[in-house]
Amino acid sequence: METIVDTVVLVAIAVVGAALARRLGFVAPLVLLVAGLGLSFVPGFPEAHLDHELVLIGILPPLLYVAALQTSVPAFRLALRPILLLAVGLVVLTAMVVGFLVHLLLPAVPLAACVALGAIVAPPDAVSATAIARRVGLPRRVVTILEGESLLNDATALVMVRVAVGALGGVAVGFWDITMRVTLTAGGGLLIGLAFAMGVAWLHRKIEDPLLDDAMALLTPFVVVIIAEKLHTSSVVAVVIAGLYLGHRIPYLLSPTSRLQMDAVWRLINFLLEGVVFLLVGLQLRTVISTIETSVATTVQVTAVVFGALLLIRFLWMYPATYLARLVPRIRNREPRPPVTVPTVIAWAGMRGVVTLAAAQTLPPPGVDDVPDYPRELLIFVAFAVIVLTLMVQGTTLPWLARRLGVREDNSAQDALAEAGVQHAAGRAALEALEEHADGAPTNVVDRLRGLIESRGNNAWERLGSQDRETPSAAYGRLRREMIRAERHVFKIARNEGRIPEEVLVRAQRELDLEESQLQRSDD
Repeated sequence: METIVDTVVLVAIAVVGAALARRLGFVAPLVLLVAGLGLSFVPGFPEAHLDHELVLIGILPPLLYVAALQTSVPAFRLALRPILLLAVGLVVLTAMVVGFLVHLLLPAVPLAACVALGAIVAPPDAVSATAIARRVGLPRRVVTILEGESLLNDATALVMVRVAVGALGGVAVGFWDITMRVTLTAGGGLLIGLAFAMGVAWLHRKIEDPLLDDAMALLTPFVVVIIAEKLHTSSVVAVVIAGLYLGHRIPYLLSPTSRLQMDAVWRLINFLLEGVVFLLVGLQLRTVISTIETSVATTVQVTAVVFGALLLIRFLWMYPATYLARLVPRIRNREPRPPVTVPTVIAWAGMRGVVTLAAAQTLPPPGVDDVPDYPRELLIFVAFAVIVLTLMVQGTTLPWLARRLGVREDNSAQDALAEAGVQHAAGRAALEALEEHADGAPTNVVDRLRGLIESRGNNAWERLGSQDRETPSAAYGRLRREMIRAERHVFKIARNEGRIPEEVLVRAQRELDLEESQLQRSDD
């Protein structure tokens, strides 16, 4: 019962914190992190322990899966080169450089433990980077690169952590051993994710019940991760590949009702998990600090060096990775040379998150399984401090930096023009289908459908016009909403007076709700 109460309290705080963040115009992860940091020192507030298996198997899979579902596969494919440079090349470089720097500061600590710390703090977080990038209004290619990096870099980092931990326990590790392990782990995850996604896609085509569709969608990321873990492959790669494959094919796999329900369910789960995760990260502060036995001076020095190294390495990597590759004519022709402000913003968007803390918890206790003595608690605190510092420093200043450098993009007019063109073609196709199948249908029904197509086309072109006056579609939406409110009121009175049963009210309410939700488009 106590666990249930604590869970309800955490979810309630996460919801209130997210609401406060929206009211103040801040990003929710930052507000919840600060709330967690403050609550960790409140006397009597329950201590939180973020178990790494819960994060890696219970929390991370749905977050990565939803992010992959929402990622544009064509855009991801076009940005694959910079994504892999960040998700693989930068993670490996960061792990090695940070590891050697920490080993120079603490010569008594085994190099393998230092490299493990470097791999732990190397991957930026998927949730915070995407949330801030979209809120700032960064160019779509920049958002795609940040999303793609955060989807794949966890796999690289977690493999390196396992390799370093194995070396810490006395397992001999060479360059080819690492290469083979990374290749087999990532390749196995790719095959498992692809195979499972193809099987799920086949089942979705056979299922006609929206509830079963949604239940399968909820199970997919967890089953993929469990299978990948059992087969000792990369569960992160597996769940990302499954999400990309299914997300690209959702319009052909699910019925409209299933898509609407699944979207609502995933939005709720994503909202709650993100909130609770960052709240829990903040609540770790008291627990992490209480376990440190290293001196304050050494702790501050190591933390400062690691944080500074992370910033510097990312900047030093971004500019050559961006511009040296464009010396190759094929790449230069396909990818125009961006202004220097673009890699600057990408370099600054390196916030760490929950994966870093979960990976730190996997460090083995000293004295177990031939693991030598090393300051495990210090390394965990450094990982925690890096999360807090990157979120507080980079997360709060990224919007300002993007505005200052002018790295923002307003695609509304371009999107409206593209939509209007495609809507025109879609309208022609719809009218052709109407003429082909209209034999025997009442004339007034055919005319009504023609009017619907014409109205949709007009609505698309209206979005290109001036926003200073109310468009016909906006006026229609405003007036129709008032009519719906009146209809809903009449049905409620009839139910209260006993003239209709509850089932009739529910059915009418659903129809009115669906129509009103469609009218929301006129306000966008």
